[in-house]
Amino acid sequence: MSIGEVNIVLGIDGGGTNTRAVIAKGNIVLGRAQGGSIKRLRVGAEAAEANLRALLNDVFAASDVTRVDAASAGIASASMPGVTDWITAVFEDVGISNSEVVGDEVIALDAAVHGGPGILQIAGTGSNCFGRTADGAREHAGGYSSTLGDEGSGFWIGLNGVRQALRAHDHGEPCTILQRVAAEWGTNTLEELVNMGNLVPGPDFSALAPLMSAAAEDGDPVAVRVLHQAAADLADFVLLVRSKLRLRHGITEEVPVAFTGSVLEKMGIVRVRFTEILKEAVPDLPVAQQGVVAVEGALWRAHRLAGSLVRV
Repeated sequence: MSIGEVNIVLGIDGGGTNTRAVIAKGNIVLGRAQGGSIKRLRVGAEAAEANLRALLNDVFAASDVTRVDAASAGIASASMPGVTDWITAVFEDVGISNSEVVGDEVIALDAAVHGGPGILQIAGTGSNCFGRTADGAREHAGGYSSTLGDEGSGFWIGLNGVRQALRAHDHGEPCTILQRVAAEWGTNTLEELVNMGNLVPGPDFSALAPLMSAAAEDGDPVAVRVLHQAAADLADFVLLVRSKLRLRHGITEEVPVAFTGSVLEKMGIVRVRFTEILKEAVPDLPVAQQGVVAVEGALWRAHRLAGSLVRV
């Protein structure tokens, strides 16, 4: 690279459901692409690698470039053994030698605060809360997978919506959720619906989250309770991380709270209640009013990586 040439960088946001990639030259976006999940726990190692390779082909073609100077990939479960190695190997196969792989929470927080202190609540297919001090110390809460946690996530909302609807059915409580789920799954009886819900592998309960949101918007009391509980769980994660930052790292000022993911970005009932709970607990807490675009954090980090390149 010659002196004065603008860096070309790649940013990747690998969530649980799909993956987004952007190539930019300076502040100008050259191309975008979207593909399947590269999370091995969700789709398996072979499919994850195939999805990443296809995504890179698409974003390079969309950008009309043959090389990038640096890449940053934020991916769910990045800390699991082997994840960084295989993604780095794929990058190297396509000529990207300067790269990093970090958690998707890291790129999302950097989209909001560019390396500064803050708290990020992720609430999409899964959920996770991540906080960082000015000197880089980190604290977490939640994020233990759909089986063991992920409270407030799309998967949790879908699964618990069905659970609470079945409970409401037993109690004779008015509820429209089972009818909506039956229409979505194509089941004709309660027994068929229950059997569908118990299949191994089971249905994608996160796909039911928009249905639960629509039911709540229509005034279904069970759906409203589920969404309010999701909001309370997500707010509790934020307050717990805030407490850890203060108690363990001596933080005294309030740091900004950002969020990302379809639950808080698209479900107004959850977002409003989430904000209300946080403001009731800490009136001065600065809470974002709209979600961050995580891939922008990946681009920011990639630009930072590219800036450390030795130029000749």
